[in-house]
Amino acid sequence: MTLKVDIRKLSFINEMAKVGTNGVADNLSKLTGEDARMEVTKTNFIDVQDIKSQLDAGKRVGVRVRLLDEPHGHILILFPEASAKKITALMLRDVVDDMDNVSGKMARSAVEEMGNMMASGFIDGWADVLGRAIDTAAPQLVYAPAGDIVVRTAGLGGDDLALFFDSNLTVPSYQIEAEIYAFPDLEEFVAMVNGLETHTA
Repeated sequence: MTLKVDIRKLSFINEMAKVGTNGVADNLSKLTGEDARMEVTKTNFIDVQDIKSQLDAGKRVGVRVRLLDEPHGHILILFPEASAKKITALMLRDVVDDMDNVSGKMARSAVEEMGNMMASGFIDGWADVLGRAIDTAAPQLVYAPAGDIVVRTAGLGGDDLALFFDSNLTVPSYQIEAEIYAFPDLEEFVAMVNGLETHTA
C-alpha cells in the first residue's frame, strides 16, 4: 500500500484533529455549562516501537473505543490519575457532597462516561470532515501505564504507526489533562485523506 506521500501531508490530518477536538470541547461545554477549550499543540505519526520511550511511566485511566466503520481502528482517550480524580469530581458534583465517600466503581464509571463523551465528540468531528457516519462499539475502560495501553491498542490493528495528538484541555473550574491517540486502519485512512484532497482541489 502507498502511505508515504499522503500520510506526511498533515494539513488535512491537522484539520481533522482540530475539528475532532472542537467536538470534544463542545460536549464538555454542554456538560459543565462553562466554555471548555481543547487545543491540539502537535499532531504526529509515531512508530509504535518508539511510543514507550516517549511516554512517562505514569498510569493512565481512560477509554478505548473501536470504530465500526471506515477508517476503522481505535480511538484512545487517556487521563493521568490526577486528572481522573478531577473528572470524578466534575461528573459527580451534583450527586455527591463528599468525594471521600465515592466508591471505586463510581469513580471508574465517571471516568468512563467522560472518556466516552470525549471520544464521541472527537469521532463526530471526524465524521463531519469525512462526510460519513462512523459507528462505534461500546467503550472499554483501560487502566495501566500509558505505554502499555498505547502499545496494546496499536497491536490490535497491526499497523506500525500511531497517530498522536498532543493536546491541552481547559475547563475554567477544572484543570484536566487528556491525551488522544488515534489508530485508524492506515490504508483506509490515507485513501480517505486522499479523497478529501481530490474533493477540495
